[in-house]
Amino acid sequence: MTTAGRYIALEGIEGCGKSTQAVRLAESLGAVLTRETGGTPIGQRIRDVLHDPANTHLSPVAEALLIAGDRAQHRAEVLAPNLDAGRIIVSDRSVHSSIAYQGYGRGLDLESVRRINDWALDGRWPDLVVLIDIEHDEALKRLAHRDLDRFEREGADFFRRIVDGFRAMAQADPARWLVVDGTRPIDELAGRILEHVRSTLGL
Repeated sequence: MTTAGRYIALEGIEGCGKSTQAVRLAESLGAVLTRETGGTPIGQRIRDVLHDPANTHLSPVAEALLIAGDRAQHRAEVLAPNLDAGRIIVSDRSVHSSIAYQGYGRGLDLESVRRINDWALDGRWPDLVVLIDIEHDEALKRLAHRDLDRFEREGADFFRRIVDGFRAMAQADPARWLVVDGTRPIDELAGRILEHVRSTLGL
């Protein structure tokens, strides 16, 4: 008999440092590291469409459905088998990014976004969410050295709505969410996140 695994998600806007912290946390826990979108071969092809800056005509609804499709494939290939085997999963983004980006950011109906993604996940949402909180102005400074993708090229108002959305979700479910200041040093953040994850999930 196996023990059900644990599912931890790192969230935040581009440039917040979540990818770095996801790697650090997964290494510390000996966990499976994954990401959404693009955590499977099929998902990577979907990600290429979503992030291509040439795709300026992609509708918000089509965007949301593509991401939900990626999520369904990710659940089938990564989440379900690893959680059923009792493993810990650390994911760079999760369903909460869809609510923040397509719901709050794009202005799609929040309940519709939740419902389609709950179906994609077969009801299996993250056990714990770590929000690396940072303002868009600071994130832009960190992204200045690279070519921006389709999402990163969006304006300040779009990201302001996303930041507000993430904060609203965290405030509504404090037992599941940890909010950390993304401007703090990397090692300090990693230690704070690891301590909280271990104590909260009993790892």
